[in-house]
Amino acid sequence: MTDAGRSISSSELRLSGALSSAQAAVRRELIGWAWLAVGALAVAGVFAILLAVSRLPGIETVLPWPLGFFGKGLVIHVIFSLVIWLLGIFAFLVTLATLGLAEDLRAAPLGRIGQGLVAVAFPCLFAPAFFDATQPELTNYIPLIRHPAYDLGLILLALGVLAPALRLLANLPGRMAALAPLALAMTAASFIYSVALVCFALSGVLLARVGGLQTSRELLFWAGGHVLQFVSATVLVTNWAILARRSLGERAVNRDAFRRSVTLIAMFAIPALMFYPAFPAFSSDQHDAYRFLQYGIVLPTFMFAISLLSNALALGRPAQWPWRDPAFVALATSLALFTVGGVMGMLITSSDTRTPAHYHDVITAVSVSGMGVLLTFALDEMKRLPVSERATRIILMLYGGGQLFASIGMFVAGGYGAPRKAPTSAGVLVDTAAAGMFVHGVGALFAVIGGAAFVVVAIRALRRANPAPASA
Repeated sequence: MTDAGRSISSSELRLSGALSSAQAAVRRELIGWAWLAVGALAVAGVFAILLAVSRLPGIETVLPWPLGFFGKGLVIHVIFSLVIWLLGIFAFLVTLATLGLAEDLRAAPLGRIGQGLVAVAFPCLFAPAFFDATQPELTNYIPLIRHPAYDLGLILLALGVLAPALRLLANLPGRMAALAPLALAMTAASFIYSVALVCFALSGVLLARVGGLQTSRELLFWAGGHVLQFVSATVLVTNWAILARRSLGERAVNRDAFRRSVTLIAMFAIPALMFYPAFPAFSSDQHDAYRFLQYGIVLPTFMFAISLLSNALALGRPAQWPWRDPAFVALATSLALFTVGGVMGMLITSSDTRTPAHYHDVITAVSVSGMGVLLTFALDEMKRLPVSERATRIILMLYGGGQLFASIGMFVAGGYGAPRKAPTSAGVLVDTAAAGMFVHGVGALFAVIGGAAFVVVAIRALRRANPAPASA
């Protein structure tokens, strides 16, 4: 072999090694995003305990408890259990989709940068809860605590999750013709997530122009918060496809139906940007436009759900379905929650506890599907040892079933006058509403137990690498 030949061969080997190294680094990010997602639920669980402790009479005389901690602790519980957890699952799926695009990934370090930003965001978001001078605000979609550190945490979180989404989009040119279903879905979700951030930015600029940025945080998060629900819907549909394929086989998922569903979700999110020039900023008309935009989620998600049910029935009667398979339990529980939550949404006639009942069912449907994916499919992708199927089933039924009953109780209570975003007791409610809130409390207790068990089991699973060599 000539010197030139040896030089070329050596260069090719170095390039091949670099590509393999880049792929390996991106694959390691899967474990990082899983840790961040589960870690968010762990933080939410700690604050749930602190919330309970903060209500003990005289606790401030025993411990140096921050002033008004309950409201601030509630904000932290919500931001970590609903926002960061779901965005962590989104980032995990985006990273997995990126791995399937090519060996020579562009902008590979963006994922690690994003993980670093999200990790730094954690203390920025929960530390303000322990400051006496801070004030909580239970704004829709993105609850907050008035403090610069919290604002910084939200910015870091948004940019950190954006990083892997941008990397996926950067790797699309030249590869769009043969996108796998997961890549298509996460491309749609990444586009929607970018639209949501643009909405946040536009609202911030418009509020700053009129001097309302510091006083109108509800307006700041209204448009972008609505668009983020389209990201959650795309993640939900993707999780359903993963769980159905894993438990029922390839024939359970109609690829065309899946592609249409995620494409429609992305298309329905586009008008969110058009509402800025179409309506006076922050007017009631613009407010209602974003509220009605949510109905764009209903058609594509139910369309795919019906497709899954039709295919499952074609494969066998319900009694023949794999009810002991954790992936199928997660799928069935998520579908039930989403269906009940959707029906609740259509029956809401005023602002009472029926609104959070609807929202909790729908968002728990996303959460349960994420738990199911993480404890089954994702562990395989991360080369982690499997979790006991029995333990996984119990966790999913406790969490999902508990939340289902909690929401039904809250919905009934709302129908009999239980107010939203206000403390209630049996003494101020009619008997039926009080009974509904009692059911809500019992269901929520089981959901909390299931959520805590999930965190413990998931942390244990993430620490146990599978020593078995990868199959060829």
